[in-house]
Amino acid sequence: MQTPRRMAAALAAVATSSVLLLSACGGSGESDASAQGGPVELKVNLFGTFGYQELGLFEAYEAQHPGITISYESTQDEDKYWPALQTRMASGSGMADVQGIEVSRIADVVANQADQWTDLRDTPAADAIGRYIDWKEPAATTPDGAVLGLGTDIGPMGMCYRTDLLQQAGLPTDPTELAAQMPTWDAYLALGERFKAAAPATTAWADAAGGIYDAMTSQLEVKNYDKAGNLIFDSNPDLRSRFDTAAKAAQAGLTAKLEQFADPGWDQGFSSGSYATIACPSWMIGYIKGKAGDGGSGKWNITSLPGGAGGNWGGSYLAIPESSEHKTEAAELIAWLTAPEQQAQLFAKVGNFPSTKEGIAQVAGTTDPYFNGAPIGKIFSDSANAAPIQVLGQQDGVIKNEVSQALLSVETAGVTPDDAWNTAVNNVKNQAG
Repeated sequence: MQTPRRMAAALAAVATSSVLLLSACGGSGESDASAQGGPVELKVNLFGTFGYQELGLFEAYEAQHPGITISYESTQDEDKYWPALQTRMASGSGMADVQGIEVSRIADVVANQADQWTDLRDTPAADAIGRYIDWKEPAATTPDGAVLGLGTDIGPMGMCYRTDLLQQAGLPTDPTELAAQMPTWDAYLALGERFKAAAPATTAWADAAGGIYDAMTSQLEVKNYDKAGNLIFDSNPDLRSRFDTAAKAAQAGLTAKLEQFADPGWDQGFSSGSYATIACPSWMIGYIKGKAGDGGSGKWNITSLPGGAGGNWGGSYLAIPESSEHKTEAAELIAWLTAPEQQAQLFAKVGNFPSTKEGIAQVAGTTDPYFNGAPIGKIFSDSANAAPIQVLGQQDGVIKNEVSQALLSVETAGVTPDDAWNTAVNNVKNQAG
């Protein structure tokens, strides 16, 4: 998932009977709780929309495992979820049996909290550990080999765009033709200049400079930390050059000057047409559908990122706190929820792209009528396969927020890119200690 932070998407109701077809996949009812000494209540605490509740997967699991009941709680904003989780962990009470961990937090968990989480090698989830794409499992693995989480989704990137707005500005609307005119990010901005010259002043080329930066840096192998774990955010020239490119878009008036997920105008823009393009991870498909509604069907389409490059933004893990009194049952649940069959179903309904190799193979041919029949399975599969194995760092989430705020200050307050960058660097250093 969001990551960035995964926000709730408006989902179509799915009949429980259709979900029960998954009963042959990833679980067989062998963990009948009543046969193990009585009923068991599993508490699941997540953030945003993982899709499990919305698609009836919890109900399906309960039907297959008599004696198991699932108590589910979700916090919309991961930025609120994570501090609350840390408070509960420090107090030693209030932790659920299954907790979600966003990808930008996993390095911190592995480095500093390993003793607070269950090593899944010692649980029924052990057999599920090896089914992921190459970089997903290692990110949740400690130096001594303990595996602290099972991967849910990943966030391969594409470029979502409003076909009606591009057509009105005289730009190509066919995904292949549009991609051909965006061989680089500089070409993407140049195309934005053409759009700006022909479009109404109320419509921007892109939603936010911060979103452009996130997309560009999602394509880097080494970003905020080097492979030895050293913070290099302030000295990595690849980051500064991408910051300057995003700031250039802001200064040129190509962005709608909106803060992603925090500004109501950003949500409204999906339907109102206040911006024409947005770099979108796969999980954002469901979000766009929810915000644009039925009126947006056929107006949106998807192509690859500039240059056809791969990238990843987001993705999460399911983990079991060491304090759980039901580790066996919790491990069986997360192994089932993250099985390829369930991941494929979630992508089809929500846009959460599989992190398992088999799940990716199952969705490769998926198309989406809402997005003009776009071959979303191929677009996001290609992006996932081309994405680098990115070095994750303990303060990635903090850095992302600081850079987003810095670029927002360029957009809305006229702060120079140099001053904005220096503010971000100083804030990161203060928080990173």
